[in-house]
Amino acid sequence: MRKIRTPAARFLGAYHRGLALGADGLHAVIILYRHRFQHLLTMNPPGARRDGHLKSKSVQTIRVETPSAKYDVIAGSGLVATLAPRIERITGRLPRRVFVLTSPPIWALWGETLQASFAEPPVALFLAPGEEHKTLKSVERLLRQMSSVGGDRGSLLIAFGGGIVGDVGGFLAAIYMRGIPYVQVPTTFLAQVDSSVGGKTGVNLPEGKNLVGSFHHPLVVFADIGMLGTLPDRELRAGLMESVKAGIIRDRTLVRFMEEHAHDILSRDSKALEKVIAASIRMKAGVVNKDERENGLRMILNFGHTIGHALEQATAYKILLHGEAIGWGMIAALFLAGKRGTISGPQFERLESLVHLYGPLPPLKLRAAKVIAATGSDKKNVGGVRRFVLPLGIGDAGVVEDVTGAELEGAVGYMLARAAEKHS
Repeated sequence: MRKIRTPAARFLGAYHRGLALGADGLHAVIILYRHRFQHLLTMNPPGARRDGHLKSKSVQTIRVETPSAKYDVIAGSGLVATLAPRIERITGRLPRRVFVLTSPPIWALWGETLQASFAEPPVALFLAPGEEHKTLKSVERLLRQMSSVGGDRGSLLIAFGGGIVGDVGGFLAAIYMRGIPYVQVPTTFLAQVDSSVGGKTGVNLPEGKNLVGSFHHPLVVFADIGMLGTLPDRELRAGLMESVKAGIIRDRTLVRFMEEHAHDILSRDSKALEKVIAASIRMKAGVVNKDERENGLRMILNFGHTIGHALEQATAYKILLHGEAIGWGMIAALFLAGKRGTISGPQFERLESLVHLYGPLPPLKLRAAKVIAATGSDKKNVGGVRRFVLPLGIGDAGVVEDVTGAELEGAVGYMLARAAEKHS
C-alpha cells in the first residue's frame, strides 16, 4: 500500500533537515514552506474567501460540565485572529510564558495570524505530522524544550493543530510540572468535532494506540471553522466520519441531515458545516458530562474504533488517516450489529451507505488474521474481554462484551471484502 503523501507529509523531509541545523535552520524551512503553502490560502472553495477562511458570522458556545472541569467549546470564524484577548477573558491575564505546540505546516499557514493577537509572541514548539511521531520520544524532546526556555507552573500551553497535536499537547500540559493549564485550538474537522473535547490526552506505543495518557481538560476549546477552507478534501472527508459516528450512536436527526445535505457539506457550505460541527460537539459534550472517565456511557464514543485502531496499528499508522480507519471500523461494527439483530437489514444498508457517502475509503490490503490480532491490544479490553460498541437502531448504541472469535472474523472478513469490491 502507498503511504499518504499530503502536503504536510511532503514537508517532513525538509522539516527534519532544518531541525538538524538548529533553531535558525528550522526557522528558514518554515519561511520557505510558508511561501510554498500559500496556494492553500489563495484557493477559493465554495463558501470560502480568498484568504482561505470559510464565511461565517455566527459563534456558538457549547458547555462541558464534568465533576472535575467546566469549560466552553466555542465554534465560529475568526477565533484564531483574536485568540490572545479571548484567552485573557478566561484567565484574567496571560502568563509570562505561553507555549504553542503545532505542526510546521499549520504554523506556516496560520502562525502569523495567531501571533498577531499576542503582545509578546508565544514560544513555538513543533511536532512533525503523522501518528508515527505521537510517541514518548517526542514528548520527552518537547518537555526538555519547555524547560530550557524557562517554562514553569504558571505557564500556559496552546495546542494548535489537528488531533495528534491536541492529544500530545494535552499530555504535555498534564505532566509538565505535574500539570499546567492549556487551551485547545483544533485546526482540522476531526479535531474540532471530536478529539479536542473531553480531556483525553496521550501518545501511542508500538503495542497499540493511545496506551499512555491522562485525562486533562483544557481551559477552553476554540474551534475556528474558518480554518477549514485550507483543509485538504481527503482530511475533511476523514474528519466527517466522526460526525457520521456521532449521528449513528446518539443523534438520528444528524444522520438524516448528513444524508440529505451531503453535497453542501462536502462543498464546504458554511451553514451546513456549522450545523454538523455544532451537533457533533453537542453530542460529545452531552456524553462526557454524564460520564467523564469512560466508566459507562462514554464508551459508546468508541463506535468503529476497536477495528479502526487495529487497522491503524496493522498498517504502522502510515497508510490510513484516523477517520478513514474509523470509517472501515464502523462498516465492520455495522455488519456485526446486523448479524446480531441490533439493527434491521434496511438500517444496516442505510448506515453503511452513509459511511460510503463521505468516502471514498482507501483500499485495505491486509490479512484478516493481522487485523484480528491487533484488536487484542485495544485499551478498551479488560480482563481479556473484547468490548465492542454496536448501534441499537439509529441514534442509540450499547457496549457488548461477548463477541466471539467467529463473529470478529466474520466482521473483519466482510469489511475486507467490501474494501476489495470498492477498489476492484
